[in-house]
Amino acid sequence: MSAVIIVLIILVVLVFIALIKTIQVIPQASAAIVERFGRYTRTLNAGLNIVVPFIDTIRNRIDLREQVVPFPPQPVITQDNLVVNIDTVIYYQVTDARAATYEVASYIQAIEQLTVTTLRNIIGGMDLERTLTSREDINAALRGVLDEATGKWGIRVNRVELKAIEPPTSIQDSMEKQMRADRDKRAAILQAEGVRQSEILRAEGEKQSAILRAEGESRAAALKAEGEAQAVRTVFEAIHAGDPDQKLLSYQYLQMLPKIAEGDANKLWIVPSEIGDALKGLSGALGNMNPGTPPLTKDVPAARREEPTVD
Repeated sequence: MSAVIIVLIILVVLVFIALIKTIQVIPQASAAIVERFGRYTRTLNAGLNIVVPFIDTIRNRIDLREQVVPFPPQPVITQDNLVVNIDTVIYYQVTDARAATYEVASYIQAIEQLTVTTLRNIIGGMDLERTLTSREDINAALRGVLDEATGKWGIRVNRVELKAIEPPTSIQDSMEKQMRADRDKRAAILQAEGVRQSEILRAEGEKQSAILRAEGESRAAALKAEGEAQAVRTVFEAIHAGDPDQKLLSYQYLQMLPKIAEGDANKLWIVPSEIGDALKGLSGALGNMNPGTPPLTKDVPAARREEPTVD
């Protein structure tokens, strides 16, 4: 009886193991390679799969998601014989699990070596300056070569990035000095441009100010002349409207004589000939008012009279 129980237990264990080997659950975005007696049979996709126990075996499980693999810095020689260290990152995805398993022994190592050799070929045709400024071109060329070479391996290279390009230390020092000199040059140019623009603006401002000042003075002179002309016209109109006689004009003429002689600089006073007529008119007017009053002056000839001035 004990032997029968042992046999039953063994059978149950074998059945349990067979069930485990028969039912295969493949996670999402994964695939499994099935071999029968060492030969490829089929590829298991995500979900529940049934295989023949003890006959079919799972050779490899492959992740179908996009993978990111950073590669260590690689020394590369440029066209001008300078050694630079370049870090690369590869974004790839397995599209054919069977090809990735049987076409290449280790596709990660194969991609790395292919990246290094391709990168050396590309950088070898560029000088240092172009290498530092042509990352997009290098990435595109590298991706094209890798994608074409890894297509038969069931690998698709989605993206290639250069993380860093490190030139030698001496070159870095020279580049820093050059950049510093360029920055100083640009700063000096900008300062000179600023001074030049400031001088131009100041000259324009002074020019506009002078123009406005001249226009203002011209306008003021025109207005002043117009005012004086209007005043003269008003005076003459008032005089003509009042119809003055000779007596009033003679009196006004005599009142203006002291103003003509005003000023310390008047060394010479010329008596006009018209003063005699004015005095005659005024004398006649006073004589008519007071018959006994003698005339103010005799006839004054039209001559120049000089009066001494006391300094």
